[in-house]
Amino acid sequence: MGERRTFVLTDAKRDFWVEDFTLDGADLGPAALRGCTVSKRRLRGGRRDGVDLIRVDNGALSISIAATRGMGLWRASLGGERVGWDSPTSDGPVHPALVQPHDFGGIGWLEGFDELMVRCGLTNNGAPYREGDALYPLHGRIGNIPAWYVAVHVDLEPPHAITVEGRVTESFLFGGGVELTTSYTTTPGSNAATVRDEFANVKDQPVDMQILYHWNFGPPHLEEGSRFVAPLKTVVPRNPRAVEGLATYDAYGPPEPGFAEQVYFCELHAEAGRTAVMLRNRVGDRAVALRYGVDGLPCFSLWKNTGGLRDGYVTGLEPGVNYPNPRPFEQARGRVVTLPVDGRHVTETTLEVLDGRDAVARLEAEIARIQAQAEPVVHPLPREPFASEG
Repeated sequence: MGERRTFVLTDAKRDFWVEDFTLDGADLGPAALRGCTVSKRRLRGGRRDGVDLIRVDNGALSISIAATRGMGLWRASLGGERVGWDSPTSDGPVHPALVQPHDFGGIGWLEGFDELMVRCGLTNNGAPYREGDALYPLHGRIGNIPAWYVAVHVDLEPPHAITVEGRVTESFLFGGGVELTTSYTTTPGSNAATVRDEFANVKDQPVDMQILYHWNFGPPHLEEGSRFVAPLKTVVPRNPRAVEGLATYDAYGPPEPGFAEQVYFCELHAEAGRTAVMLRNRVGDRAVALRYGVDGLPCFSLWKNTGGLRDGYVTGLEPGVNYPNPRPFEQARGRVVTLPVDGRHVTETTLEVLDGRDAVARLEAEIARIQAQAEPVVHPLPREPFASEG
């Protein structure tokens, strides 16, 4: 690795914290970094009070990371055009102290849900369930645990990577035992950002974990006529409600107040261990895409929630190590990762924001080439081992 500048913003174990931080790439020397900025501020007022937000602008793409909310990716934009969605939680990002995951029968997590990407896990990442006296709430705890360490790294040699690193620990006596080390990396002028996560066992015994990446998109990428494009191997509706929309699982309608969510569990084809999925708008001149490795993230869930604009008009593209069923269901089918002592599980996902018909068409052609391995098998009903048949 060449010369690198590092700026530590938070290190709770050393009692170190910076309230405000601004870095101008022009001050670092290389001409390629001019126009790039990194900033950190603590939000004030309302339910966002106390949330640390880090913004990286590479001159084309900007991303905002909520360090206090599990290092989730709160927002992004390309050329000033928003990438994300409009949550009914309109005053976010909400401080985790004000989110009560066990409320409303275990779905209180939704009170803070407004990110472009939020991690679900790590003890469980699916529907809430009870085990003895314990209630395991929707989508787990990792998205509501503040990072204890945050740093910014800038490479002074090409390609001049700009990286935000964070560490979040989900570990306590008689439970948990996993530390997440995440890095968000982009380069000057790029339309992409890569998220690399390493999950490490920090206990002296094997630890189980689940992780699902809940990527959420609304307008302008989601609209009537938008399409989901992916090299599909298998598609399974989660439940009878998903069966109702199976004929158009890859297409989107207009905002529809009262729309009940639909979820499809998928397996994807890959090329050299990598795959790509895309949400493109109706005319095919805008799209968002995810590229990732299927070894680390073998399962994919498509969430469609095209409700009213003020209700949450959104779709989720969700790679994971499992499907978001209750954990006991997934564990019985071998979809829980067991980390040995000092073991690690690594995932890497790249978000690309595509602007223009040519860029969208090129990715569609790439996905079509991967799809050429075999036609997708679309099952008409919920089916084992993906979903309960009952």
